[in-house]
Amino acid sequence: MPARLRAAGPADAADIFRLIVDLATYEREPDAVVVTVDELRAQLAAERPPFECLLAEDDDGAVVGFALYFHNYSTWRGRPGLYLEDLFVEPSRRGRGIGKQLLVRLAQLAVERGCARMEWAVLDWNTPAIGFYESLGARAVSEWTIFRLTGQELLQLAQST
Repeated sequence: MPARLRAAGPADAADIFRLIVDLATYEREPDAVVVTVDELRAQLAAERPPFECLLAEDDDGAVVGFALYFHNYSTWRGRPGLYLEDLFVEPSRRGRGIGKQLLVRLAQLAVERGCARMEWAVLDWNTPAIGFYESLGARAVSEWTIFRLTGQELLQLAQST
């Protein structure tokens, strides 16, 4: 096994935060992370956490990768889906099968939970990730475009009549 996988809990908030920052740096957005370790800890300790997280550990117990995910819902299929928000393996640990191991476990969870699909987004310039996902049988859904509201635009829409 390339890594030991386990579900994250509140005590893992600092490791999750570190990996989120590392991912944001890789994605050329190092200053975009506003979540704090304390917020992640509180969210993981909540009665209904807004996300779940798998951690990948090396033989020494060091956290070297993660998959952060949550459930969505398919109205057409009438079943939940599993949405992978973030997948990241430390660069020095890549090429050992850890990313695939995380995705395999997520697929198993999706099947166990009766999910109709598993989805995620990837930056269009991230050709190594795109090739990796395609090698696993995933396909790009090119007929859909992701839209997002954040910050002031989200507030403006919420306050409109």
